[in-house]
Amino acid sequence: MKKRIFVILILLIAFILPSNAVLKEDSITTTLYILRSELTNAHLEMEKQAKQTKDSQKQLFEQITQILNQANQNALMLYSQKDGYIFDLAYACHEATEQFNKFKTQSKPFQKILRKNNIEVARYDSLINYLQKMPKQFLDERSQINRNVCLTLAVNIRRQLKETEEQLQQDQRIYDMIESRLQSLNDYADIRYQEIQNNIFNNLADNYFSILRSFNREMYQTENTVKEKYKPTPNSISQWDSKYIGFLFIILITWSFISIFINIIFFRFIFTWLIKKSNFTKIRDRFLAKRTPIIMAMTVVTFGIFLGIIRTSFAQNFFTMASGLLMQYTWLLGVILISLLLRVESDKIKSAFLIYAPLIVVGFIVIIFRVILIPNTLVNLIFPPILLFNLIWQAYVIYKKHYRVPRSDMFFSYISLTIFVASVILSWSGYTLGSVQLLIWWVMMLTCILTLNCLSQWLKSWGEAKEMEKKPVQKNWFFRLIYKVVLPCCGVFSFIVSIYWAAEVFNLSDTVWEIFKYHIVDSKEISFSLYGICMVINLWFIFNYIVKVANEIMEARFKAKDPTTAASRTVMTRNVTQALVWAIWLLGSLHILHVSWTWFVVVSGGLSTGIGFAMKDILENIYYGISLMAGRIKIGDYIVCDGIRGRVSSINYTSTMLEALDGSIIAFQNSQLFTKNYKNLTRNHGYELDTLEVGVAYGSNISEVKKLLKENVSKLDCVYKKKPVTVLLKSFDDSCITLKILVWVNVLTKALDDGEIMECIYKTLNDNNIEIPFPQREITIKSITSANVKELEENTTSENK
Repeated sequence: MKKRIFVILILLIAFILPSNAVLKEDSITTTLYILRSELTNAHLEMEKQAKQTKDSQKQLFEQITQILNQANQNALMLYSQKDGYIFDLAYACHEATEQFNKFKTQSKPFQKILRKNNIEVARYDSLINYLQKMPKQFLDERSQINRNVCLTLAVNIRRQLKETEEQLQQDQRIYDMIESRLQSLNDYADIRYQEIQNNIFNNLADNYFSILRSFNREMYQTENTVKEKYKPTPNSISQWDSKYIGFLFIILITWSFISIFINIIFFRFIFTWLIKKSNFTKIRDRFLAKRTPIIMAMTVVTFGIFLGIIRTSFAQNFFTMASGLLMQYTWLLGVILISLLLRVESDKIKSAFLIYAPLIVVGFIVIIFRVILIPNTLVNLIFPPILLFNLIWQAYVIYKKHYRVPRSDMFFSYISLTIFVASVILSWSGYTLGSVQLLIWWVMMLTCILTLNCLSQWLKSWGEAKEMEKKPVQKNWFFRLIYKVVLPCCGVFSFIVSIYWAAEVFNLSDTVWEIFKYHIVDSKEISFSLYGICMVINLWFIFNYIVKVANEIMEARFKAKDPTTAASRTVMTRNVTQALVWAIWLLGSLHILHVSWTWFVVVSGGLSTGIGFAMKDILENIYYGISLMAGRIKIGDYIVCDGIRGRVSSINYTSTMLEALDGSIIAFQNSQLFTKNYKNLTRNHGYELDTLEVGVAYGSNISEVKKLLKENVSKLDCVYKKKPVTVLLKSFDDSCITLKILVWVNVLTKALDDGEIMECIYKTLNDNNIEIPFPQREITIKSITSANVKELEENTTSENK
């Protein structure tokens, strides 16, 4: 219907669009002729579109008739529902509200079209009025003919526009009438939804202990209710008669056996024979070890496909509803089996499946309750014992199989046990339908968790096999987007989705959606809903991904452009990117949470004042850190500060880390580097002026010594060739003439270069017989006695011993 209404609106809009305007020509004769041509074309086009509009109008009338008939059906179904049939009532309310919401989405802009139509009518009124008053005596014969034709065409076009206006007004009246009926039906459905909620959350008067005390009476009432509900009606043509329920179960059993047969034949015989003939020994062994679970999983998938075929093949309301619910259940079962196949070893799959068996069984029971629209009395009578049995069963399998089940599955099992305990307490206390809601929520939640867990495990294994983490960001960004963003976001929304699906059992999904959007905190300063919180969390995953990918892309570009400055530029870019992106996230989150900007400014202003005084030194360091990262110092530079020489290993907002030559790590506050005189040794070209001294004996030829030293030192590879070696006479000392050698050496290898240059100096002087004075001591013995000689001999003898 939506497409047809859209086509009708397009035709109506095109029908009333203005024709091309006439511009100023060389004479009135030419202007009237062009106006005649334009009006002729417009008239022909409007007649053609009018025929199409009439055909579409017939289709619209048929659709309106269908909507009215469906509304009458929903009204009769809803107004005839009895108390005690909550699943029937939930289905009827859902049909009524769904039709109303669907109709609202197809609302037509009648007022907008009417306004445009009225503008066109007024325009043609003015044109007709002017053409009628145009004096004929001043027009030639040809102009008079064109004027008369234009007047006739304008009158006809205006008539067609008025007919369109009447048709639009009639359609609007019909639309308003339908909307009014559907609105009243929707309002009544909302009232009945309140009854459903009361039955779910307020049932204390009928706790199970009261039922047991009057068991015979409850059994009698339940028996009568079941007979009334499911007794076949002779000659009944209702799509909800009990015979259709029996027919559906026959179809399900038949197709389930067909699914089992197909997969046994294929996997146990055909595929097994093919895999045994292949050379893939590893794959063959893994398949044979997990063949039975594979058959079970593929049987469930095949059965789900058959359910989809049934859903599309049978245009029957009961089959559509039942097959849709059963498809959700097959999804749960299939996800559990496939997840176990991917994660669990072959010898532990059976134990892991048994851990989930109680939940699978009770989930199937709840789905069957929903399919057959079971009466409340029967649910209250049989469901509490079923829950108690499944609780004992769950505790037993945990006790027996916990040592053979993966830790994650055991965690889910303990949660299932907790859910069973809560459900038993609820059902035996009288909240039977509430326990149904709780259980179905956990079933849907577990389905979402296992689905995401299965996808996550598969992606992780695939990524490890392809070594995605080691690849550059240009090749792994999409993988990381799925693994780091899409899956976590789905995990956040899975909580909402599971509650939504659980509410669908009682057709309360619309009500639950309103709860999600309900502002749990609603004040002038801040107002947010559960859905808003989920949006903020998901935005965090998205912006965190953007920060990491952007930083890695910029780092790769910096390394490709200039590896020597890549580290410092990367740090600067990372800090700026993080500040910018997280500021956008914060502003977006504040908008989603409806935080008042006035309140935010006042609070942030007050906090900033106090924090500013407390963090004065930190803010100062941050300011100087930004200045450093802007280019004064980069990571890898060699600097000297407070006599400490080392390499800059990192720069952050508050401090700069220096790796000294002895291997120690020293942290300087950024403000210290500005207040102290530090030297950046690699800022220019990476070489520094090294000063070495050597002494030669008095009497040496200083000019010859300077020449020899300069020539030999300049030949060394460690010397910077662009800067000449300089030898200067420094001073006349006590025992030598001191020379100073000025040479440029690499900052990174200064210690090694000093040693090499000193060896060259010594060798040069030694080869040329130039004496290097060294300290000497002269001892003069003035006198000696026999006692001194005897003492000296004794000392010498003792030293020899």
